[in-house]
Amino acid sequence: MSAITTHVLDAVLGKPAVGVGVRLERMEGGWIGQGTERVEQAKWIAISAAVTDADGRCRDLKPDAEPGVYRLTFDTGNYLRRLGRASLYPAVTITFTCGGEAHYHLALLLSDNSYTTYRGS
Repeated sequence: MSAITTHVLDAVLGKPAVGVGVRLERMEGGWIGQGTERVEQAKWIAISAAVTDADGRCRDLKPDAEPGVYRLTFDTGNYLRRLGRASLYPAVTITFTCGGEAHYHLALLLSDNSYTTYRGS
C-alpha cells in the first residue's frame, strides 16, 4: 500500500501556501484508456479532505492507498482571494495513477496565473 500526501508552495511569495483546501478522491467503475486520457463511466468516491498546514502540507490524506486512479483537487481560488490576489484557476485538479507501492507525494507550485505539479519524495 502507498501513502498519498501533498504540499502547496506559493511561487509568488516563495513560501508554503497555508490554508489551501484539498480533496482526495478515488475513481471507481471507470478507466483511463492507454495512450489517451479518456474516462468512461467513472464515479469519483471521496476519500479525504484537509487544509494545508503552516508548512503548506497535507500529511495524512491517505496513509494506506490501494492501487488505482486518484485525483487531488486544490481550492486555489479561495486561497488567492484571501490574499487579495486574482487567479485564472479557481481550482487545480491533479489526476494520477497510484501503483500501490512506495509514497505518492504530489506537490503543487502555484502562482496567480500558472501552476506546476510533480511527484516529490
